[in-house]
Amino acid sequence: MAVNLATLVYERVKQDIFDFRLLPGDRFTETEISERTQASRTPVREALYRLEHEGYLEVMFRAGWRVKPFDFVQFEALYDLRIVLESTAVRRLCETETRPELEPLRRTWTGPADERETEMRVVATLDEAFHATLVASAGNREMSRVHAEVTERIRIIRRLDFTKAPRVDATYQEHGKILRAIVQRRADQAVMLLRTHIEASKAEVRKITLHMLHEARERAGD
Repeated sequence: MAVNLATLVYERVKQDIFDFRLLPGDRFTETEISERTQASRTPVREALYRLEHEGYLEVMFRAGWRVKPFDFVQFEALYDLRIVLESTAVRRLCETETRPELEPLRRTWTGPADERETEMRVVATLDEAFHATLVASAGNREMSRVHAEVTERIRIIRRLDFTKAPRVDATYQEHGKILRAIVQRRADQAVMLLRTHIEASKAEVRKITLHMLHEARERAGD
């Protein structure tokens, strides 16, 4: 039972980080987490050390815990890895005879503008699914596994990107162009569009400020 409870606490705290309820630099104690999750200190401590191992938290000597500040050098490296993985996947897709997995993506990203999703969390989830589907459809399980790990590590950054309406609109347009290039088997064009798309998102990372994070938390609480 303790293991299951630790997992629940782990998922709750990590989701709080992804949803901006806990921001980089925020401090808290094990007692506070115990009260919020109605769990004893043992599963809470286990969950927090697991999150520390994964790079989300750091323990402060005699001062509780802290959400780790953003490591922008690491984020940029992860975006570079995304480009490598997804470019390889797109080239393979352009060489594949049948691609039934792309049809749901086409319906989502190339439909009428007035039917588009605009809610931040929904668009962020759809965006992750778009890129994950491209990689999974290439048929390399190890590539897909590594891509999933990268996706989780940059999730909070990508969600911040979707707090801006112009970025949401641009994502719909860019995803649509990438899909059309894949369907037409224009590998070089598809890869170029994909790289430009990810590079634009990567550039937005450099613009993130503490003010943006607090605005995101306020929206999450609405």
